[in-house]
Amino acid sequence: MKYYDPASLSRYRGCSQRLKPARTVRFPNDIVFQDNIRQGDLEQVGRFIRARKVTLSTLYPSGLAALHEAVLAGNLDCVKLLVQYGADIHQKDENGWTPLHMACSNGYTHIARYLISLGARLDATNDEGEKPSDLIDADSRDLVELFKAARMD
Repeated sequence: MKYYDPASLSRYRGCSQRLKPARTVRFPNDIVFQDNIRQGDLEQVGRFIRARKVTLSTLYPSGLAALHEAVLAGNLDCVKLLVQYGADIHQKDENGWTPLHMACSNGYTHIARYLISLGARLDATNDEGEKPSDLIDADSRDLVELFKAARMD
């Protein structure tokens, strides 16, 4: 079965045969919201939050909350937006990982710096007993230095 989009129908106006318009697929709000976070579409993320179509503390079927998704995407602007709207920087995913655990594990110094500046707990442990600093790759010198400096404060 072939589907036609409405824009392409204009070239067939002279046809005697009627064409069926393309089907639309609707996804649940939380799926669309997560996709907007992954894509870094800050305008849509903000719209979802302002319209109260999502709850920022929800753990999605992926086991992650919205802030975890933004950290995994490496998108500091999205992280800031979610925090601005009340996302909890201490929230744990289904494995006990905080957003700071994820930032450290993925080498996102810029996000780790931001989370630490907001008071993210350096001593938070995941279900395996690991602290965020335990997940830093030895080659991530900026993260190593960031944690040294944070411990001295």
